[in-house]
Amino acid sequence: MKILVVDDHPLIRQALRYVLKALDQGIELLEAQNCSEALELTGRHSDITLILLDLALPGSDGFEALRGLRDQHPAIPVVVLSASDQPETVKRALDLGAMGFIPKTSSNEILVGALRLVLAGGVYLPPEVLRREPSGVPSATLAAYPDTSRELRSPREIGLTERQAQVLALMIQGKPNKLICRELHLAEGTVKIHVTAILKTLNVTNRTQAVIAVGKLGLKLPL
Repeated sequence: MKILVVDDHPLIRQALRYVLKALDQGIELLEAQNCSEALELTGRHSDITLILLDLALPGSDGFEALRGLRDQHPAIPVVVLSASDQPETVKRALDLGAMGFIPKTSSNEILVGALRLVLAGGVYLPPEVLRREPSGVPSATLAAYPDTSRELRSPREIGLTERQAQVLALMIQGKPNKLICRELHLAEGTVKIHVTAILKTLNVTNRTQAVIAVGKLGLKLPL
């Protein structure tokens, strides 16, 4: 497993080097202090498993860094590690394709559990954000809050077909309909039908709400 940590604080990177060993003793950790270093490293290491990104980077907007990483390397999941957990910050990160959002105030156990969830195909959001942000998901089908120690549930359990689960997985990665069409070899009209059905099943109206619903429901999506 190879993880890229993008953070300008050496102490944070050193601490993460220790904590991330809990994921895999043989883990290889790459470090970048800014967006340009991060893009250079991802260009040289096509086998990066995951990117941990701090939004407060020197010389660049952290959201622009997120956009650049997702645009140039859409197959690599990015998890935001931030000092802020304001709903608007979380929503913007999700809109740009982040697969998780971990406040820096989280414990080591939560950090490791959250990354395991993302690596298994899930989406991690901090419970306090989920509690503040209603998603409209019917309570009868809603797990209380994501428990990173429990097994993820299948999209089929909430009524999604295999193809809809594939479309949802690409939606969660922030990919537009045209790119989803190309990756799944589907007509754009077919993808639009699937997206409409997915939003209806999740009882949401847009992609950001869909990401929040996926996090709340603990869905395991295709990688």
